[in-house]
Amino acid sequence: MKDNKIYITWEEVFRMLDNIDTPENTVYGIPKGGMILTAFLDHAVVTHIPSEATIFLDDIIDSGKTMKLYVEKYPGTPFHALINKVGSKEDYLKYSNYWVVFPWEVDHPGEQEETIEENIIRQLQYIGEDPNREGLKETPARIVRSWDEIYSGYNKNPKDILTTFTDYNGYDQIVLLKNFEFFSMCEHHMLPFFGKAHVAYIPDKKVIGISKLARLVDIFARRLQIQERIGEQVTTTLMKELQPLGAACIIEASHLCMRMRGVNKQHSIMVTSSIKGAFMTDPTAKEELMQLIK
Repeated sequence: MKDNKIYITWEEVFRMLDNIDTPENTVYGIPKGGMILTAFLDHAVVTHIPSEATIFLDDIIDSGKTMKLYVEKYPGTPFHALINKVGSKEDYLKYSNYWVVFPWEVDHPGEQEETIEENIIRQLQYIGEDPNREGLKETPARIVRSWDEIYSGYNKNPKDILTTFTDYNGYDQIVLLKNFEFFSMCEHHMLPFFGKAHVAYIPDKKVIGISKLARLVDIFARRLQIQERIGEQVTTTLMKELQPLGAACIIEASHLCMRMRGVNKQHSIMVTSSIKGAFMTDPTAKEELMQLIK
């Protein structure tokens, strides 16, 4: 046991496997732990067709959701696992508070956790898919690569992109970049929301390149987010780094968590605003900003 994990040895695997009544014909190994186990059943015929299985074999029953999917789809076919955290009282007491790590999940016991790709495989199993079918074999790796881009904002510091200039001839009117697109992921359901943003500031002593306003929004948007927070993070950063007379960020976005699930409102648009400084205290400045955005 280490770091709230229990590392199972190969010897323990074989002993647990001996305690499972595996008939001398068709066993279906649940991807991927169960498939590994079937390789050690020299008396059993391993199948890749669940409907022909005499039993289902998995490495662990954790939440019980994977088992429920198979039992409901193939009633009457027994479901067995080396470790059953929701069944056997003995297993429950021994393993319930720990993350179980099997020997095929590590190079050296205690040194390597389940990879992120393996975690995604478990998610595919949960929704009822076969991670080993042709279209899904490379999906876990593709998802990880896409996350490197979608969530790239975590690895960027907004201060690093805000190169400022002081030689700008004292311009003191509104600087606005409007109608530029952005994409983000809702932290509540990990579903996309997207739309357009408008970012403005009134210079005092510094200005920045106009493209940096769009980059600033992207840094914060490429994280798990709520729309309100993005605008607040943008204006807070501008006020801190530029010391402008005022800063504003207005966002209009469509949320797939409202379109694909829940209330299922297909044409809803959420509008949020974060305004600071002169845009908050000077009605004339705020009105001018609103007119420019239209």
